[in-house]
Amino acid sequence: MFIEIFESIRDFTETGGNILLVIGTLIFVMWILILERIMYVTNGHKKFMQETIEQWNSRTERSSWNAVQIRQAMISRVSLKLRFSLPIIQALVALCPLLGLMGTVTGMILVFDVMAMTGGGNARSMAAGVSQATIPTMAGMVGALSGVFASTWLTRTAKTERMHLEDALQLQRDS
Repeated sequence: MFIEIFESIRDFTETGGNILLVIGTLIFVMWILILERIMYVTNGHKKFMQETIEQWNSRTERSSWNAVQIRQAMISRVSLKLRFSLPIIQALVALCPLLGLMGTVTGMILVFDVMAMTGGGNARSMAAGVSQATIPTMAGMVGALSGVFASTWLTRTAKTERMHLEDALQLQRDS
């Protein structure tokens, strides 16, 4: 069973060309980063946020200029931890379709090369180049779409959690 799966993957990558391996590696790295962020948001963030709230609530003075700056620093620390690898993920999402386009160009170069060698009439010999042009495009778009959804969710979650923290770290008003 594993041998059949491995052979299917190998045949698919051979059909798509070398750029498909680059796209596959890029998508793998992107999803490792996405899964790490999801694990942090669901597990580690709650503890860090609770510690920050407790640290703020343990302060006796929460209304001076210094207290406001400390509050902003605490919010920034939590926000930075939440958004840690989001710019990298977003860059990888943007890179997926570009690499797919590069695969399209290399596949079309192969088609034109076959056309120049055979005189342009042999459709069967051009099929390998056409598949090498379309498969990387498809892989790049699938990787980008899956990454866009995850990246959007992570960005929205980071923004929401920051707002929750800002609400939790209330400033005391002098009466």
